[in-house]
Amino acid sequence: MKGIILAGGKGTRLYPMTKVISKQLLPIYDKPLIYYPLSTLMLAGIQEILIISTPNDIPMYRQLLDDGSRLGISISYAVQYEPKGLAEAFIIGEEFIGNDPVCLILGDNVFFGQYFTDILQKTKNELCGATIFGYAVKNPRDFGVVEFDKDYHVVSIEEKPEKPKSNYAVPGLYFYDNQVIGIAKNLTPSARGELEITDVNKAYLEKGQLKVSLLGRGMAWLDTGTPTGMMKASQFVENVQSRQGFYISCPEEIAWRRGFITTERLIELGQELAMTDYGKYLISLPEENF
Repeated sequence: MKGIILAGGKGTRLYPMTKVISKQLLPIYDKPLIYYPLSTLMLAGIQEILIISTPNDIPMYRQLLDDGSRLGISISYAVQYEPKGLAEAFIIGEEFIGNDPVCLILGDNVFFGQYFTDILQKTKNELCGATIFGYAVKNPRDFGVVEFDKDYHVVSIEEKPEKPKSNYAVPGLYFYDNQVIGIAKNLTPSARGELEITDVNKAYLEKGQLKVSLLGRGMAWLDTGTPTGMMKASQFVENVQSRQGFYISCPEEIAWRRGFITTERLIELGQELAMTDYGKYLISLPEENF
């Protein structure tokens, strides 16, 4: 399975912070926001990843992550010149995806939970058609909303409905089989001129191939779309890390635990940052019992 991180857009809700830098390069506590969706793909066992962003921002992502080999993965890059919708990611990434299934995650999505890795791997291994996720929220009218039956087959999916049919929002994390490329190519742009991910999901729904996996109690899905959201997400990460001692969305640790890199490589990466708590944490991992 391939993975795509969509990290384009202008981040206008975060102006003036994002006038000269991509939102996904801003910090959530002690690491760039892009580390969080990258970690999600790595937790799913995905090692071939495409980052899609703007022409101005791609060089900075390259400087930060290079080709991914330091983490035992492969990272490539592609440009989205204009924000023409989430579903355009599959058209831009067609050659990268090839004949494989693909997981798309939006670059500003932060997930955390004890069983999250198990959920991701189960979803990847059992994928048949498409799987989206459902997360209970108090204000479903602000999100895409999924309605489903007792077998978790999707009944309907609506974008910011006035009268939601459930209180389950759809986060920016999607698993698709290889049909998604053809589906995206045949979409009609919406009224705002974009290829909508909701229309991709509806196409799978019409085929009877759209399932939902619920992210229940104990899972956190954090909003980073506003300054307040970024601050709260940073506070959440700091609270967990300082209290429990392990780091959230640490790509080097995930690469080591997944067997992508050796213990020696992990320590080398930690020594490069030995002047920071982050680096000291990496160096300490082989001696800890987390």
